[in-house]
Amino acid sequence: MSRYRLQPTPAQEAALLEHSGHARFVWNLAVEQHAHWRPGRKSAPGFAEQCRQLTQARAEFAWLAAGSIIVQQQALKDFALAMANFFGGTHRRPTFRKRGHGEGFRIVSVKAHDVRRLSRNVGEVRVPKVGWVRFRWSRAVPEGVKSYRVTRDRAGRWFLAFAAIPQSVPAPGTGEIVGVDRGVAVSAALSTGELLNAPALGERERARLRRLLRKLARARRGSNRRSKVKAAIARLKARETDRRRDWVEKTSTDLARRFDVIGMEDLKISDMTRSARGTIEAPGRNVCQKTGLNRGILASGWGQLFERLEQKAPGRVVKVNPAYTSQRCSACGVVDREARESQACFRCRSCGYAGNADVNAAQNIGHAAGHAVSAREGPRVAGPVHREPQRDLLLVG
Repeated sequence: MSRYRLQPTPAQEAALLEHSGHARFVWNLAVEQHAHWRPGRKSAPGFAEQCRQLTQARAEFAWLAAGSIIVQQQALKDFALAMANFFGGTHRRPTFRKRGHGEGFRIVSVKAHDVRRLSRNVGEVRVPKVGWVRFRWSRAVPEGVKSYRVTRDRAGRWFLAFAAIPQSVPAPGTGEIVGVDRGVAVSAALSTGELLNAPALGERERARLRRLLRKLARARRGSNRRSKVKAAIARLKARETDRRRDWVEKTSTDLARRFDVIGMEDLKISDMTRSARGTIEAPGRNVCQKTGLNRGILASGWGQLFERLEQKAPGRVVKVNPAYTSQRCSACGVVDREARESQACFRCRSCGYAGNADVNAAQNIGHAAGHAVSAREGPRVAGPVHREPQRDLLLVG
């Protein structure tokens, strides 16, 4: 997706919100229809039947007919794709959408003349029943786009994303392999010894966020004051999200340019960040600690980094079994659960190797990636640098 900042006028913003509301309404109706299905009952309506029902609803309700049929049908199409992904085992079951969360809609059958450039930094896109809406021309628009998606984040910013196959980064051809260990204290540790951290809010920004959260807890639900506080919190969160996305883009591009093979642990992030609250009958344990860990994982951009690397370096990202990567010595290969003295320190009790624990894990990941490439008779590549055991030096990062 090539994303651009949309700049609608107040009247256009109201029309875009109406489109988003129609798409959300149609989506939620489709979710409700499929939620009533049980084994032994008649199957839930498919996409074709739902389109016929949508035509009948538009004939009966004028407010729905005032919207765009393209927006509403594409909401059904997106739901059908989501259900197919759910039954395919790659995604979770589609759920109800809430106003203010993930607002947006999709437009298809886009023609070449539906997007035009006005100046160096300004372009326009034609939105059905809205007209020409300006957006910031921050990069070249992909050629031959057939669809785009309009979204609105919690901070009230509108974005335009054209559906296009991302351009891959060419491999350097040096045969170098790198292992990447993702963590919370260190967002990404490389087998070369580099420690990379995703940017977060500064100290003053975190203090302001804490004050706003306390103010939100005191605000009465439904009041104007509560809406203003929520908007201020959303702007701070959006700033943090933008910084993390920028870091992911730069880091993934740098890794794809420098290394031929990139090894990463095959982590089930959705399972790792699942809530530990449990149920009333079986409440969870250490819920607060698990919540903090979940936030740390999501703030480090684990999934985003892996996804962008697969897009920029297709076929060059090797998934590695994460078992024992943090307990195995990268110098002698001995697995010892007591070797990790702390979050940052690793000392092998067998050979005496000492170093940063995250870098040691990254080197193990790099070794496993190199073996995987050799096993599938890939190109000859050089493995990560082996470090000699250091009995008296303890590297703390």
